[in-house]
Amino acid sequence: MKFSCALKLNHIFRRLYATSGQANGYLVLYARPNRLGINRVGITTGKKLGHAVVRNRVRRRLREIYRLNEDKFTPGWDIVVVARSRCIHAEFRKLTDAYLSLAEKAGILKEQ
Repeated sequence: MKFSCALKLNHIFRRLYATSGQANGYLVLYARPNRLGINRVGITTGKKLGHAVVRNRVRRRLREIYRLNEDKFTPGWDIVVVARSRCIHAEFRKLTDAYLSLAEKAGILKEQ
């Protein structure tokens, strides 16, 4: 990730959960501007999704979606993506479309 880093601090996750998020059947996306000039991305997968192998696979897929589309995102945002149980069996293309549509709704994509 060229323009981003991982979001790891618990108090920042909690601050983002307090904002209004965008949701669809696969994901929930919370976004809030930061003043750093880079994006910080965090991914949450709950134990409802399954065992650790399943949760880690979902995290890897979501990180890869962000990495492939990183140039489409406006820098300067804290982003948290929460995986829902439907994303376990979703095709990569559908998951990508869901991710980008939520980012568009949140207003964190660059103007085309």
